[in-house]
Formats: sequence, structure tokens, C-alpha cells
Amino acid sequence: MTDLEKQLLDALEQAEQMLADAANNADVEACRIQFIGRKGVLPALMKKMGDVAPEDRPAAGKTLNRVKQGITQALESREAELRSVVADDEAIDVTLPGRRRTIGSIHPVARVMDDAVAIFRRMGFVVADGPDLETVHNNFDALNTPADHPSRDVQDTFYLEDGRLLRTQTSPVQIRVMESQPPPVRIVCPGRCYRRDTPDATHSMNFHQIEGLYVDRNVSLADLKGVLSEFARELMGPDVKVRFRPHFFPFTEPSIEYDFSCIMCEGKGCSVCKNSGWLEISGAGMVDPNVFRNVGYDPEVWTGYAFGMGIERIAMIRHAINDIRLLYENDVRFLAQF
Repeated sequence: MTDLEKQLLDALEQAEQMLADAANNADVEACRIQFIGRKGVLPALMKKMGDVAPEDRPAAGKTLNRVKQGITQALESREAELRSVVADDEAIDVTLPGRRRTIGSIHPVARVMDDAVAIFRRMGFVVADGPDLETVHNNFDALNTPADHPSRDVQDTFYLEDGRLLRTQTSPVQIRVMESQPPPVRIVCPGRCYRRDTPDATHSMNFHQIEGLYVDRNVSLADLKGVLSEFARELMGPDVKVRFRPHFFPFTEPSIEYDFSCIMCEGKGCSVCKNSGWLEISGAGMVDPNVFRNVGYDPEVWTGYAFGMGIERIAMIRHAINDIRLLYENDVRFLAQF
């Protein structure tokens, strides 16, 4: 037996002993590196084959292959043994209670939208939906918006190359519904809207609205005021008050804006309501006869009201949030509060 064969057999014995003492996968890997790694014992011994006499090389070669195969099999065997053994500190104690997994909370915008939709459903409104990409006709023309109205400008609206646009309000859903069915109509339209606003504490380029439309015979402004007052009480509490102020919108006549009494100071005046005691919500009014004509309704027979409000605005009021950007920064520390 040549010296090389003796060294190879010694290496096999050392590897087997090292693997027998291996307590974990890290020890097995250390053995692999030491004996069959690129700079290990076996590669170094293989380089000595050139020093073996020609007549002894066949036997030395067989011993080398046998040792390499033996070490490889020993490594695989020890790895299998370690996988089948569960350490005491890793054992599963079935008598222990399970770990409670934390779940995410509902986003404040989604919560307000769900609550608002639920309130209007109880009043008899049906939810209607429409696409975010809209036509100029549905977003402006059918809603009686003048051709020179500032909202049509590219500085205010996102236009696409094919002539469509990202809707600036959910009112186009009202147009789609009225063009697809005869009166009466009683719908609410929640959804995302887009405008070229510069982001700041109270403005965002994308936001959510919920709009309502009721068309029937003999609908009056008193009906609108009653619905909005009841909505405010349901959403903000029984003590909230609603204030209506004259305004102008192209698609309603007469038009109003409405405010809720500040829920933070109960109308006494604070920093949230800028010491006015009131929080501006949005606009509403009786549907303009021109809008009815644009969708094929006879304004001499049918009347109706429409209203709309920003979901983020209500969420900020409801939870005393002073910056709309907090709603979209996905800071878990902030969202976990709701």
C-alpha cells in the first residue's frame, strides 16, 4: 500500500469521526468543506497522484474513488439523520395555546365609504358604479358644464391621447345610469376620482367621492335637505347639525353647499373648524333641467336632486386628521389606530 493510499484511508476515518460528532447541519457543512471542498483534503491528495509510481496508480485511483464516495455517502447519511431528529427545544408542545396572528385593520377611507353606503342603502338608494376612464361627454357635456369652464382645462383634468380622461368626479355614473334606464332613479355612486391638484394637507391628485341622485315626480329641495340631515346624524352622531348655503354648480339649479357642525368642539369653535363651529362637506342641489334634456328625461315631468361629498374629507373630520397625505403614506403606525 502506498503512502497516498494510507493518507486517503486516514482522511476517510477522520471524516467519519467528525460526522459522528456533528451535532447540527453547520457541523456537517464544515466537514464537507474540510474534506471535499475546493481547498479540502481530498483535492490536495489528488494532486499527489502524479508522484505515484505508474504500476501503483490503478490501485491508488480505486482507493481515491472509494474514499471520496465513502465521505459523500457519510455526509448524506448524517444530514438525513439530523433532519429526522427534532431537538428538545424545537419540539411542539400541543398543550400550549396557539399564537394569535395579528390582522390588518380597515383603512379609514374604506371604513367611511362602507358606512356611508350602508346609510344610504337604508334610505332606499342603490349602489351604481362606472369606469375611472370617462368620455368628455359624460364628465362635462352631459352635466351642463360650459365649454369655457376652468375644470375642463388641462391644468385641472388628466386627458389621455385618445380623447378620454380620468373622471374628475363620480357624476358621470349618474349620466350613464339615466341614459340606460327610465325614471325613477335612486342611486349612490362611490368611487375614485382624479384631478391635477398640487398635493398638500387638504388636496390630493386622487381621492374618493360618493354622490347621490334621486329622480322622480315632485322631488323637492326639502327632500334633499332631509336626506342630508339624516345622513349627518347617522354618520356623525345624533347631535350634529347641518347648515345649507347658496352656491353655484353647472349641473344643479338651485345649488347649495352644506356644512356639518364641528364634532370636535360641538359648534363652539376650535382649530379643526377654524373657530367657525362648522365643517364644510360638499355641494348639492336640484338637477338642472338641461341635464335631464341631455339624457332624454322630460324636465316638465321629472325632478330630482343630486349631492356629492369627499370621502377623505369626511374621514379627516371624523378622526381629526390634519393632513390628507397621512391617508396614503401607508404608515402602519398611523393606520393601526383605526
